Amino acid sequence: MKRLDCRKLKLLEIALMLGAALFLTSGALALQTGDQLAEKVVRLHVIANSDSDADQALKLQVRDRVLERAEALLRQCESRQDAEKLLESRLFELRRIALEEIRDNGFDYDAVVRLTEMDFPTREYDSFTLPAGKYLALRVVIGEGAGRNWWCVVFPPLCAAASADVPASALAAGLSEEQVGLITESDGYIIKSKLVEFWEQLRNNAE
Repeated sequence: MKRLDCRKLKLLEIALMLGAALFLTSGALALQTGDQLAEKVVRLHVIANSDSDADQALKLQVRDRVLERAEALLRQCESRQDAEKLLESRLFELRRIALEEIRDNGFDYDAVVRLTEMDFPTREYDSFTLPAGKYLALRVVIGEGAGRNWWCVVFPPLCAAASADVPASALAAGLSEEQVGLITESDGYIIKSKLVEFWEQLRNNAE
């Protein structure tokens, strides 16, 4: 009887060890996939002056103008590195466009436009999902920057892409088939993105 109990305990220990190994392996793979994806994407992040209706409406107007120009510029880019260099060289122009839109709407707020690395949570859009992680962002701060924000993906140009165009746009920007599968419905994207988010939170808490 004791031998049987010992054997059961050993089997339980082995099962727990295998479970822990699989858990850690899944975490490493999830973080690696998320990091590799983030290295190929540029987000657009627009922050309103405040949460007033007028400031929130202005945020969307500025977003549309900056997004339109940024996407036009980035059509010639084939990688995130190309996109980063081009955006860096056009930050003054993009700030001017943001300020023009602010003035055209009757406000005198300042605008700060820069490229920066930022932590983002998992975000679900109509036709794709981006897992949590640290992404390069084209950040537009209007006035005090104390209002609700808006973000999407400016490279590849997924913000306004139709559902059918998302995979092709992502592949053209250098994303792998696996990465496209992660962000689209074709590969269980919600479950995988949540897994990446869970491990990203653990990593951030450990730092």
